[in-house]
Amino acid sequence: MLSEQATPVVRATLPVVGAAIGNIAELFYRRLFDAHPELLRELFNRGNQANGEQQKALAGSIAAFAGMLLEKPDARPDAMLARIANKHASLGITSDQYKIVHRHLFAAIAEVLGDAVTDEVAAAWDEVYWLMANALIAVETRLYQEAGAAEGEVWRRMVITERRQETPDVVSFVLRPGDGRPAGSFRPGQYVSVQVELADGARQIRQYSLSAAPGRPDWRISVKRVRGTAGPDGEVSSWLHEHAHPGDTLTVSMPFGDLVLPEGDGPLLLASAGIGNTPVLAMLDHLTCTGPDRRVVNVHADRTPADHAHREEHLDRVRALPDCRLHLWYESPGGEAPEAAAGRADLGDLDLPEDLTAYLCGPLPFMRAVRGDLLRRGVPAERIHYEVFGPDLWLGQ
Repeated sequence: MLSEQATPVVRATLPVVGAAIGNIAELFYRRLFDAHPELLRELFNRGNQANGEQQKALAGSIAAFAGMLLEKPDARPDAMLARIANKHASLGITSDQYKIVHRHLFAAIAEVLGDAVTDEVAAAWDEVYWLMANALIAVETRLYQEAGAAEGEVWRRMVITERRQETPDVVSFVLRPGDGRPAGSFRPGQYVSVQVELADGARQIRQYSLSAAPGRPDWRISVKRVRGTAGPDGEVSSWLHEHAHPGDTLTVSMPFGDLVLPEGDGPLLLASAGIGNTPVLAMLDHLTCTGPDRRVVNVHADRTPADHAHREEHLDRVRALPDCRLHLWYESPGGEAPEAAAGRADLGDLDLPEDLTAYLCGPLPFMRAVRGDLLRRGVPAERIHYEVFGPDLWLGQ
């Protein structure tokens, strides 16, 4: 918790820092990459830097953490910390990198806020930073230990054994370690990072959910090609679609991620939209082997049946679970999906079991809408979990 000295200072300055945090984050990244250009080429997502999403995520996380320290001084925001720490571990972040971030972040704060950053203010926000950083370092240390890896040593070479075009924009890849050993275990819902070398020599990293259940000798990822609207096309997804084929080798991380299938026999709601169904597929696949009688409500929304990645497999997984009910929505169902409703997902009238635990994955508007439906139906907020593909702009929600 914050010290007695820092608490009133942070409380008094949070509105000022919060109002300027976007400018601070932008200047911080500019300073960071000027001093360490290799971080932009080999660690940070250049697309998210270009469209500003990474800056928003950093600003949101710091402001949210400071607010939580003030509102709930005796509790740690474990859900937020776990989500960030798992992403960091999948990138191989090390504890010494927090010192680099601290140096450039506080230089940016001082430049943006000027004389408002007195010694007292600097000390108070320094305390906020290191409370958050040390909490993340502790979680990341535990994640590395559980993975049996030294700090940051999460990478391995894996061979593509199969490639399949699932939809016009989605390709799945089956991966197996190059040494012939089994791929290893993971928890249904987790993801891996994939690092590729692009034409300009930059090594960029993206995360992809493992879309089949654990227990097999190989892993499967499903990659949606990101086509730019306001910005450029996705660098890594485009490279994988154009260049990755059976026999090729990829650099892949160990599995991480905190949106995982819970143990036990409690009822579940698994809600996804678009490519967000990939972790759900792994959960459904796993349930057919370990908990086939568990009550599951599965909601999925997509543009059309042709855009629904792994559609037939998805339907088969649901059929294999006696107490699983699938509710489909397509914006344009056409005549080939009579089981689907037209339009956007609406949970208002669904028969939901008591004491369910909900897992959401998909675009932010979809998850906000589903979360709102669930809260109105009386589902407690602590029973609603979500996964964000990309920078988490929902940290304060």
